[in-house]
Amino acid sequence: MTAPLRLGIAGLGTVGLGVLDIVRKQPDLLAHRAGRPIEITGISARSHNKDRGMDLSGYAWEADPVALAKRDDVDVFVELIGGDTGPALDATKAAISAGKDVVTANKAMLAHHGQDLAETAEKAGAVIRFEAAVAGGIPVVKALTEGLAGNVITRVMGVMNGTCNYILTRMESAGLPYDEVFAEADALGYLEADPNLDVGGIDAGHKLSLLAAIAFGTKVSFDAVELEGIGRITIEDIAQAADMGYKIKLLGVAQMTGRGLEQRMSPCLVPDDSPLGQLQGGTNMVVIEGDSAGQIVLRGAGAGRGPTASAVMADVIDLARGFRVSTFGRPATALTQAIPAKAAAPAPYYLRMTLQDKPGALAKVATVLGEAGISVDRMRQYGHSDATAPVLIVTHKTTRDALDHAITGFTDTKVVVGSPVAIRIESV
Repeated sequence: MTAPLRLGIAGLGTVGLGVLDIVRKQPDLLAHRAGRPIEITGISARSHNKDRGMDLSGYAWEADPVALAKRDDVDVFVELIGGDTGPALDATKAAISAGKDVVTANKAMLAHHGQDLAETAEKAGAVIRFEAAVAGGIPVVKALTEGLAGNVITRVMGVMNGTCNYILTRMESAGLPYDEVFAEADALGYLEADPNLDVGGIDAGHKLSLLAAIAFGTKVSFDAVELEGIGRITIEDIAQAADMGYKIKLLGVAQMTGRGLEQRMSPCLVPDDSPLGQLQGGTNMVVIEGDSAGQIVLRGAGAGRGPTASAVMADVIDLARGFRVSTFGRPATALTQAIPAKAAAPAPYYLRMTLQDKPGALAKVATVLGEAGISVDRMRQYGHSDATAPVLIVTHKTTRDALDHAITGFTDTKVVVGSPVAIRIESV
């Protein structure tokens, strides 16, 4: 065998310790699969003396991850610190400047700085790999850059945040309201320190922007991702969607349309008998559609020590084998600047509103929808009080712009109480 591939690991949280565990427990397996031994020569974290339940005395310690990135005995810098700026970004830049390859699980850093980092890495002859940054243990980056490289990708979509999927499926199975399940997820440690990264769709939006760049050959454009979280979803929405044969998911969708690149992370209804509709708990699923391969469905654990560390090691082993590919599947300088398209593709919508319970109220709503060019597919009215009546409408295919115009027009009718809730119904 050739000389070992030497790793410097920055960040000894859940994933970092998972990587150490894999390297320590199965060195022979890794060496045979990689064609050379894989060793850890240096580590870095915020606290040197913290008890991590593992003997780390055999590794060189660097308090500063930048110093670790520059060490002569480190071939691959493994960045597991997190955060889109600060030490993670500084150390990654230092590693690239030193001509070292980088493996990272940092979706936020790549979503905000991926284009610049990719261009710098290619000029330095270095490689950035980030399988662990998207969907945990699911090999979706490898699927796009390798397995489906011969396809024109038409759409990428999926459930990419396990916490949101846990909340939505728990609401349905237990019949509990959002606030109660949110508190439960927080108590279980499922939420980020800033919960809005999860429930606001930001974490999943980072991932979607990276997949879109690979799938459509465009520069990463996280700022162009339409973001809507799950905070407005009620138990009534979930029950009524189920009554019509749908499940509600925080769904990411990226597709190139005639108007530009559509990227959105928002609650959607999907058929309950579809793979996405059947997805339970904290599991992730990514669906890729190619012109030759058709629809490919990838399902698995989207987070956690083992799955994410597994994805890190997949990238490490590729580098050990000498397999090198551009960060986003093609040279960074060849990536185009996509024109952002806001919800360009028409779709049916679920529309929930509360009307004053008086004659002619529903007719006024129907008139506004008709004037916006929106036709009604189904309509249901559920139990109501003496003063108000909850109404559920499913439209035929329409654009979000037309629907927004109609929702604005509802105000003038004086019969709609509060703000209507509109959720796209996605074809899968």
